[in-house]
Amino acid sequence: MSTLVTESPIPTKLTRPQSKQRLRVCHVSMTLRTGGLERLLVDFGRFHNRDQYELSFVSLGPVGQPAEDLQAAGFDVETLGMPKTSKGAALQKLKTLLRDGQFDVVHTHNTYPHFYATLAARWAGISTIINTQHGRGCGSGWKSHWQFRIANRLATRVVGVSADATKLCQSQNPASASRMQTIWNGIDLERFKFTGPRNEPTAISVARLSPEKDYATLLHAMQLVIQHEPRFRLLLVGDGSERARLEQLATELDIRQHIEFLGERKDVPDLLRKAGFFVSSSKTEGISLTLLEAMAVGLPIVTTRVGGNPEIVVEGETGKLAPAQKPEALAAAIREMLDEQPLWPTMADAARKRVEQHFNVRNMVSQYEDLYQTCVASK
Repeated sequence: MSTLVTESPIPTKLTRPQSKQRLRVCHVSMTLRTGGLERLLVDFGRFHNRDQYELSFVSLGPVGQPAEDLQAAGFDVETLGMPKTSKGAALQKLKTLLRDGQFDVVHTHNTYPHFYATLAARWAGISTIINTQHGRGCGSGWKSHWQFRIANRLATRVVGVSADATKLCQSQNPASASRMQTIWNGIDLERFKFTGPRNEPTAISVARLSPEKDYATLLHAMQLVIQHEPRFRLLLVGDGSERARLEQLATELDIRQHIEFLGERKDVPDLLRKAGFFVSSSKTEGISLTLLEAMAVGLPIVTTRVGGNPEIVVEGETGKLAPAQKPEALAAAIREMLDEQPLWPTMADAARKRVEQHFNVRNMVSQYEDLYQTCVASK
């Protein structure tokens, strides 16, 4: 097993050619720290077909627990040390790493790694390059659009994690639209066993406490809900830059006693089982893993009608959708959910079945592996 490094030297094991009986795939991401994308990369390692594929992982920047998990499972993991390492030096080192590793496929994740790793892969003589966009499109700034279009001209296929994301990517780069497709994210159903909702007016939300999750809207909605149901409580799981501001807002709205700020936790499956339903107030989403995890446990969902959320939640069947950034509308959806408490078990069953049918991580990994085979064969 290689030693996880924190700077930019080229490792020896990662670049040593292995058996050509299996396709060698190198995943390249911005970081390997805690997050939904990084959890998916760990799942790629856990559930890939070991008889046909040999995986390695490269992070352009910082690493954390996901990198340690992958390394503990026997995978080679490398970080190029950006931003401390200059872009030019990182590009050169990545090219050397990909060339010496004799990779068949380079799989990049999101726009920044897509741009740099695609250039490095082409420079190294690798022709099969897959990119996955994990959010809504390639980003909002002109630089992201420029990088996306340049990289797409050299890449083999671009995958959106939702139909919404794919459609947006196609609009951002019409010239490459024909090489874009959708593969829904998935979760490990074995980790999230079905238990069903707890029969009490408690909701749970799991996410980074960051601006795009818009928890301020949820807190304002809670103030309105509590007037309708004084027993209503929220378990808020996660940490981030917005935590102090949200705690202050909860105090100002006089709802602090109704919220438990639980911070970042490793026992999310157990915490989900303590709630009656799941709630989210995000302004943007690709395919939310936390929604899928909650549905797998058997929680009805109240969330915003953004990104891939309507592809996950079936209105009236597995949950309720509300417009984003509208506290009154979100509060109305939460009140409806509370009033329909006798229907929660039925929603729970439907939620679990939907995840089993469409969002199983094993199926997701298998679809990517089929894509690898198709693209390599076409080259």
